[in-house]
Amino acid sequence: MTATAEPLVERRTAPSSTLARRTRARGSSFERGRRRLFLPFVAPALALYLLFLVAPLAGTVFISFNKWAGSGPMEWVGIKNYTHIFQDPVFRQSFGNMLVLLLVGGFATFAISFVLTMLLRDMPGRKFARAVIFFPTIVPALVLSILWGFLFQADGLVNTILERLGMAHPPEWLASEHQFQMIVLGIVWTSTGFYTTILMASVDRIPPYLYEDCSLAGANAWQVFRHVTLPLSWDVVGVCAVLWTINSVKTFEFVLAMAGASGSLPPTNTWTSALFAYAAVYPSGGIPAYGASAASAVVILALVAVLVVGLRRLMRRDAVEF
Repeated sequence: MTATAEPLVERRTAPSSTLARRTRARGSSFERGRRRLFLPFVAPALALYLLFLVAPLAGTVFISFNKWAGSGPMEWVGIKNYTHIFQDPVFRQSFGNMLVLLLVGGFATFAISFVLTMLLRDMPGRKFARAVIFFPTIVPALVLSILWGFLFQADGLVNTILERLGMAHPPEWLASEHQFQMIVLGIVWTSTGFYTTILMASVDRIPPYLYEDCSLAGANAWQVFRHVTLPLSWDVVGVCAVLWTINSVKTFEFVLAMAGASGSLPPTNTWTSALFAYAAVYPSGGIPAYGASAASAVVILALVAVLVVGLRRLMRRDAVEF
């Protein structure tokens, strides 16, 4: 009985094993076909990425180790350009201004965005309000910076209103000691609508019954935000934090248009790192210094990379399903 049973087992199992081998062969051929199609589809985008991003980045890093006036031969100087910019008090001040904009401006922007999100969540006509709040985002930053400067100049709209209300001596908003603070306020104003719109889109995905349960439980606005809104929109908040980090570090045109006058550079106490990289190319009365400018740009890029990676790791959480 044993001798006759074994061939039957072999005959019964043979077709299934053959089918499995054929299925694996088809799957492997399908995967090979997909791999062959992968490169033709990706190659154009990869070529553009290498040509317009990676190649200029590599060139900037190379220039940062050289002394170069923009034409003629380069002179290898190693890390002297980096040593020079870190010893430059203007670079240190512009770097500090950039950190103030990143941290203080970021805190103010997200605080206002969260407050507006909670206020507009159940408000009638919230879609129209969202469009109004988002409007400054679609206007070029140069236009907004010029408008912001006109509003707060000595005889601008803000001081005119204050005088009409009885204030004899309105503040000098754009005085040199207050100018950078006004720039930060202007950037917060122009950025709040963008992040509010993103956060409101995230909050719209949260099931309404969760807020109804909070209302029945007697939770206040802070408790609702802390235990429902923030945890369920945490991934979007992380993306917004990364976007704010990148945008604040490369802030340039708002400062240049608002603080500059008649095409000249603004006062150095309002510079950010991006503006320093621009101004370092053409030092007043000196030879163009592309090496120092490239070194400051590399420092900015390294800072952005560190901050983005740190934010992504710090804000990484398990996804919440609802």
